[in-house]
Amino acid sequence: MSVDHVVFGTGAIGRAIAGELAKRGESVHMVNQSGKMDEIPAGVEVVASDLYDQAQVKEVTRGTKVVYQCAQPNYFEWTEKFSPLQKSIIDGLTGSDAKLVLVENLYMYGDTNGKPLTEDIPHNAHTRKGKTRSEMSKAALAAHHDGKLKVTIGRGSDFFGPWGLPTAAMGERTFYPLLHGKAANLVGNIDIPHTHTYIPDFGKALVVLGERSEADGQAWHMPNDNPRVTQREMVRMIAAEMGVEPKMSAMGKTMMRIGGLFIPEAKEMVEMMYEFEKPFIVDSSKFENTFGMKATSMKEAIKETVAWYKSHPQKK
Repeated sequence: MSVDHVVFGTGAIGRAIAGELAKRGESVHMVNQSGKMDEIPAGVEVVASDLYDQAQVKEVTRGTKVVYQCAQPNYFEWTEKFSPLQKSIIDGLTGSDAKLVLVENLYMYGDTNGKPLTEDIPHNAHTRKGKTRSEMSKAALAAHHDGKLKVTIGRGSDFFGPWGLPTAAMGERTFYPLLHGKAANLVGNIDIPHTHTYIPDFGKALVVLGERSEADGQAWHMPNDNPRVTQREMVRMIAAEMGVEPKMSAMGKTMMRIGGLFIPEAKEMVEMMYEFEKPFIVDSSKFENTFGMKATSMKEAIKETVAWYKSHPQKK
């Protein structure tokens, strides 16, 4: 049975998209390799599919109006496996009536030396993963302009909120230690601006892109509140919400390299440390002005995130 919306990937952003669609009464399938996930959003069905097989992509999206692509390989396998995954998805959707909404980060821009990021900045990636992102993004927009399928792109900064990744800069390594009276584990220079995107805002904005035809064929930065907040300021806000002392420590590039000897994700993070060594400010005014959606206030987003972490104790 076909549904109107299919979400590839069952991580934090996929959950946010599916939850937003379900709230609106839309029919939604989420897709991953196993067909299983914890705490499935109400009204949503999870199905299994191998998205590296374009025939399976075609089958699982048959009759679908909008496909949201949030699936990705392991972080340390990006340069080998990410492009083939997206190519399979695009090939599987080519010729259908489905619109593809791609979820991206900001790696393709490279080091802007502290200049705020806007969608019209040329891609100047100097990292392996940044070059992969750039190639994938350009290929997707080329498929749109060649008439193969409708494509729009939503780009977010480092995110925080419910279901945040264990490896996220403002995720489990920040919230769980603070809840237990320990120091939040941060990255880089914590006294320079660094934009963070709230996960529910990310999901809601992606649904907007799926709905609106004027979004097609373009990339859009997801709305962010207080884009110039520093990591130190953010941790102080989190600690205040928790009612605890704002303890924090920061890991630089040298320690990240050492960690990379034992943790593949840390090794891959080394080349991206430039994002945490200079101001990293994301301008989302294009999206906000076009679609009239503002981000949740940082204070409210932190309140909701703290509540989520309290209700989801860390797994041992």
